[in-house]
Amino acid sequence: MGSEIIILFALAAMFCWGIGDFLIQKSTRKIGNVESLAFIGIIGTIGLIPFIIKEIPLLFSLPNFLLLLLLGAITFFIALFNFEALKKGKLSVIDVIIELELPVTIILGFLFFRETLSYLQIFVISLIFIGIVLMATKSFKHFKTKLEKGVLFALIAAIGMGLINFLTAASSKQVSPLMAIWVPWLIFSIICILYIGKREGLRKLVKNSLKFRYLILFMGIFDTAAWLFYAFAVHESEISIITAITESYPAIALFLGVFINREKIKWYQYLGAILALLLSFILALTLL
Repeated sequence: MGSEIIILFALAAMFCWGIGDFLIQKSTRKIGNVESLAFIGIIGTIGLIPFIIKEIPLLFSLPNFLLLLLLGAITFFIALFNFEALKKGKLSVIDVIIELELPVTIILGFLFFRETLSYLQIFVISLIFIGIVLMATKSFKHFKTKLEKGVLFALIAAIGMGLINFLTAASSKQVSPLMAIWVPWLIFSIICILYIGKREGLRKLVKNSLKFRYLILFMGIFDTAAWLFYAFAVHESEISIITAITESYPAIALFLGVFINREKIKWYQYLGAILALLLSFILALTLL
């Protein structure tokens, strides 16, 4: 895979994640956290079946199967924290708190993949993170007293997402990019369906699938596509750089939140969003 394709995959993941998170927030507020996660898993699992048939034999390896099983279980629990944060908080703030996953991912890439970054890449990534912080900051004057609702959930999700990024990269390199997404999606879909069925039955799930079918369909497509693009990108390149490029996705969600949800944000949040997006493209060019 050439550098140009890797860059396109990373940027595509960024845009799909931004749109996906915007739709996830709407979905969690209408149908709930576990239900939204279930629909994402179901859509992704069914949609990828034609593409993974030939790769099923890869699961006959115990190390491969255990790695993907671990990734699926962790994805389920961390996604619930992520969705709860998006449900309780303002999209333009909560989505960027989760971006603390970036340093977590970089540290894991350094420790386990022995990845290194050039001074230019470190500088650009640092500026991207500054842009993210600007987007996340609601008020400098009252920073300690004006934390958004859902921040604690977002912080837990950030650490967990860093771990998921690492395990997705490890699974993509050890097994395959497609299986790194399909098996975890299958696992957390089953967990979600069992949980929903035991708690309240599946009738409501079916009813919501019809009532909010377009929201659910596009949410599932964009979120699954984002992870697929990410898996293919990290399969061929460093997880630190690819993750840093994709981490500007909150800027996409921020602008959607402003223009569609009419959320009010500060001028420096706009500045942070623009800064992060521009620097993501600059960082992508360092892969050429």
